[in-house]
Amino acid sequence: VSFPRSSLSTHDQPASSSETEAPNIFGGPKELTGIQPLVQNLSPPVRLATSAVILAGALAAGYGLGLRFGGNRNAAFVAAVTLHNYVAACDSPDAIKREDIENIAQKYGVSKQDEAFNMELCDLYCRFVSSVLSSGSEDLRGDEVETIISFKNALGIDDPDAASMHMEIGRRIFRQRLETGDRDGDLEQRRAFQRLIYVSTLVFGDASTFLLPWKRVFKVTDAQVEIAIRDNAKQLYASKLTSVGRDVGEELLVSLRKAQLKYKLSDELAKDLLMEHKRKLVEENISVALNILKSRARTVGGVKQAVEELDKILSFNDLLISLSKHPDADRFACGLGPVSLVGGEYDSDRKMDDLKLLYRAYVSDSLSGGRMEKDKLTSLNQLRNILGLGNKEAEAIILDVTSKVYQKRLSEAFQGGDLEMADSKAAFLQNLCEELHFDPQKASQIHEEIYRKKLQQCVSDGELDESDVAALLKVRVMLCIPQQTVDAAHSDICGSLFEKAVKDAISAGVDGYDADVKNAVRKAAHGLRLTREAAMSIASKAVSAHYSYFVPMVRKVFLNYVKRSRSADNRTESARELKKLIAFNTLVVTELVADIKGESSDTPSEEPAKEEVKEVDEDDEWESLQTLRKIKPNKELNAKLGKPGQTEITLKDDLSERDRMDLYKTYLLYCLTGEVTRIPFGAQITTKKDDSEYVLLNQLGGILGLTSEETVEVHRSLAEQAFRQQAEVILADGQLTKARMEQLNELQKNVGLPGPYAQKIIKSITTTKMAAAIETAIGQGRLNIKQIRELKESGVDLDNMISENLRENLFKKTVDEIFSSGTGEFDEEEVYDKIPADLKVNPQKAKGVVHDLARTRLSNSLVQAVALLRQRNRQGVVSSLNDLLACDKAVPSEPLSWEVPEELADLFGVYAQSNPAPEKLSRLQYLLNISDSVAAAAKEMGHGAVSVGAEEEKFVF
Repeated sequence: VSFPRSSLSTHDQPASSSETEAPNIFGGPKELTGIQPLVQNLSPPVRLATSAVILAGALAAGYGLGLRFGGNRNAAFVAAVTLHNYVAACDSPDAIKREDIENIAQKYGVSKQDEAFNMELCDLYCRFVSSVLSSGSEDLRGDEVETIISFKNALGIDDPDAASMHMEIGRRIFRQRLETGDRDGDLEQRRAFQRLIYVSTLVFGDASTFLLPWKRVFKVTDAQVEIAIRDNAKQLYASKLTSVGRDVGEELLVSLRKAQLKYKLSDELAKDLLMEHKRKLVEENISVALNILKSRARTVGGVKQAVEELDKILSFNDLLISLSKHPDADRFACGLGPVSLVGGEYDSDRKMDDLKLLYRAYVSDSLSGGRMEKDKLTSLNQLRNILGLGNKEAEAIILDVTSKVYQKRLSEAFQGGDLEMADSKAAFLQNLCEELHFDPQKASQIHEEIYRKKLQQCVSDGELDESDVAALLKVRVMLCIPQQTVDAAHSDICGSLFEKAVKDAISAGVDGYDADVKNAVRKAAHGLRLTREAAMSIASKAVSAHYSYFVPMVRKVFLNYVKRSRSADNRTESARELKKLIAFNTLVVTELVADIKGESSDTPSEEPAKEEVKEVDEDDEWESLQTLRKIKPNKELNAKLGKPGQTEITLKDDLSERDRMDLYKTYLLYCLTGEVTRIPFGAQITTKKDDSEYVLLNQLGGILGLTSEETVEVHRSLAEQAFRQQAEVILADGQLTKARMEQLNELQKNVGLPGPYAQKIIKSITTTKMAAAIETAIGQGRLNIKQIRELKESGVDLDNMISENLRENLFKKTVDEIFSSGTGEFDEEEVYDKIPADLKVNPQKAKGVVHDLARTRLSNSLVQAVALLRQRNRQGVVSSLNDLLACDKAVPSEPLSWEVPEELADLFGVYAQSNPAPEKLSRLQYLLNISDSVAAAAKEMGHGAVSVGAEEEKFVF
């Protein structure tokens, strides 16, 4: 049988092996073997007829031959080879057409479900996908998904088959990863696997969730799949952003949005990526600007270039803001808006100085014309936000640069005469501030600084002449400087020079304060034209803003004497240091103050005399104190001691009132006891001082800044202390007799303590002794409520003498006595109101105590009554039952129970024979739970009740 050849198109013919083989992802052409070339050359009708003949012959010759010759399996294999050669012969995958592949299948009478043909389709698809997803560290280009989808559609392969090829590629990558020995190779295969997952997910879309079982096959989690999709989407979008420049347009932003959706990238990540890209573009400009500014060969033109780079940033920022406000902004890429350096290279404290340098350069350029335009203010605000500067930092830079420009323009106006010719100096300065947008308050500070510098120049030779005064006046008028500012400047600058002269004078000490030192102080005070008040303020406080650096010299020396006095070993040494303090004040400080004032040190001062008269008027009550009289010297002592020391510079602000009074008291004790000198063998010699020491004591009070009231307080406390010590010895037992009173009166006269104060001390001592005696009596039970009331009527303040706890115990004891008195009476007003009021006990608390005692005593009274009944003590039985009734009145009780009811009847009979009040008898009958019949029988039995009870008692025992 002959097999006619059928003509094939050129691309159906297998490629010749002699042809040059170019690298092909699908491999080289395949050759047909055996009878396959015959099957290839048969036309479909002939192949069908031949198959029928061969099938009939096969029945006779054997089934296998017929199957090998014309079966569908050979046709499918030939079709698969033809398909492979067709695809391999195409110049590019784009040249492959689905119609050609369908024609090949129809030519050989096969379908895509045939195993050989379908396997070839899958192999071709797998090869192509593997070539598109090249292994290695290369990133995705972005066209992989469209390329694979186009090739898949051209082949006509079904999605399940194509998905299985994606999974097969994943297995290959997974095997390679396991076989890789190095760490870098493992990382490379991991990235390749993530790229496969991402591209496969986009190729199959929503169907990928069931077509691509990554989790089941490769044991990966959903989170890992999401990470693979996210990272590759970010990489593709980031590569897409490289086309975005500083002139980004609407079309590019729309395409970016489409790409984001295509890459399945979330809006949040897309926004972050665009923000990062914008930041990098701005960082490029910043780096260029900084390189220019930091260059050693920087010129004025270089600064302009740096400012141009910053202008590019501002233009780019304005463009982004305008695009974010576009009506179609929702179609644009996410992340439009102002630029920010947060999270980038310049978002650190180390780079802050560089950013400040850029901002300063822009501010300087904005003010280069001598004024600040409004549009520049807007640009400065935007640049501040872009660079991430704080408001205070930006304002400080603007203030610094603007201050220099203001001073420059002010100098030009001053030298050129514009300011002097201006009708209104204030209006000229105000207009200058407005042009520079400069705070007038800051301008005033600059004016003050200019005046201070001028003043320092004028006083460089140590004094101010008329020309200096005129120049300073001109500056003051031109710059509209207030008088108080001028005074403060003179006080600070001239005061520092004067302070030096004062320091030299004080450092000279008592012996070095001679005529030359005096003249230097006077020249400094008058040559610098200081007012008397300013000179005294400087001498007193050494005018300074910081106390730790410029301690007032005079008070510093005073404090040194005080420090040495406090650290002395004994009272005598302490007093000697205070004596040196007084001498320094009299011989040096007083003379210095007189020189500052321009007064003669020989002129007596009238002010202390006036104050002395005033003090005498105020302290007439204490004139009896000997020590207080002695501190006010007579004319003889004044003549002996000379002029008293100054009292204008004191330690009132340096020491507390307590410390100053203690120092005064130390010297007062020295005046009283004299100077103690210790000699060998433990003996000591006391040398009494004359009344001149008291005059020095008065001067010490002035140095310490003590008022007359504070001085009197020290003398009074010392006098009271001495009187109290001796009075406590006299009144040791607290008894005040006539003889002891005479002793106390004599003591009062010797000490000089006024009568009312002496009586107050005596009363305090006796009261304290009496309080101790009263507490002892209460504790021993020798004091009852009746005696307490008698003491209160006598005026004894028991509330302060007796503690609250002791008063509460006394109340409890009093109530207990009422419940055990045997009368059966209970006065609620007396117990609840009067007694608590007398003892100052809380009424509610007292009522609770009464109730607790009543409940306890009620049951105890019944037990006691039965015990006395058995002892045949009729009177005791009646008293106990009365106590029971008293407790019942305080806290009404329910009927009582007892083991032997007959004893209760006997108790009732005994009580009935005592002629009680009917209401008491009735209440007792209720409490003892006695019936009326038993009560009547008990009343009739009378004395026999006791014997019956005794017999019953014997029976019970």
